Amino acid sequence: MDKHEIFRSIAADATKGELAFPTSAQVAMKVVRALDNPDCHIEAAAKLVQAEPLLAARVVAMGNSAAFNRSGHEITDVRSAVMRLGFRAVRSLAMALVTRQLAGKPAAPAHQALAAQLWEHTAHVTSLAHVIARRFTHVDSETALFAGIVHEVGGFYMLSRADEYPGLLEGNFDEWIETGEADVGRAVLKVLGVPEIVVGAVESYWNGYLAIPPVLLGDTLLIAEELAPVASPLHKLGGVEIGEGMTARMDITLGQDVLSSILEESAEEVASLTRALQF
Repeated sequence: MDKHEIFRSIAADATKGELAFPTSAQVAMKVVRALDNPDCHIEAAAKLVQAEPLLAARVVAMGNSAAFNRSGHEITDVRSAVMRLGFRAVRSLAMALVTRQLAGKPAAPAHQALAAQLWEHTAHVTSLAHVIARRFTHVDSETALFAGIVHEVGGFYMLSRADEYPGLLEGNFDEWIETGEADVGRAVLKVLGVPEIVVGAVESYWNGYLAIPPVLLGDTLLIAEELAPVASPLHKLGGVEIGEGMTARMDITLGQDVLSSILEESAEEVASLTRALQF
């Protein structure tokens, strides 16, 4: 079985809903589903978050981040953090825990390193997308936060299956880009119930198409991807390594100084959000 066939098989398994979640990720999925319910109240949401200590810690950390703590008043309890963040941000954090733990714990140290780098990259892209959406592309920043969290979810699921297929992660990732990322990614996004607007943005990210001027959610992801200081170990844009052509294209079309000034002004926000996302 070649890699293309393996990726199709993995995608088929995902389509059937055959995703194995660790216990903490199962709890996080309950939080996601509960917060989708318009009748969910703050007390119920806080109780659900408290049931998963790792999620609870990250919710409080994000509540105290520069991006959300405008008053400078530190909070120390989950209920206050949920109130400050709002249900959408808490839902995104719960999905972040699901995404990170979807890879499980690969047996091979090299695979563990790939998963760790992929999550570090994801955290940076998520934080940057949130800031870029608010200050540059002017799309909904909470949706951008969520899109950043799930944009590599197919990669995490693929890593969770790598131990079953010796040699799957050897060599380059051309086959992953050609067939695996879209096939597996779409299947996992569907199982997780990700909204269509976010799925469409992730599709734009996979295609590497940057609209001029950049005003869409997919554009926000692409810009965040380019500016992230930690590269994805799996992804290339349109067959070109990140940085080989996109940077020059962005400098010409966006103005070299525009994003630099935004990032300089928002450096503390990005850094604090990235720390809050380190599961």
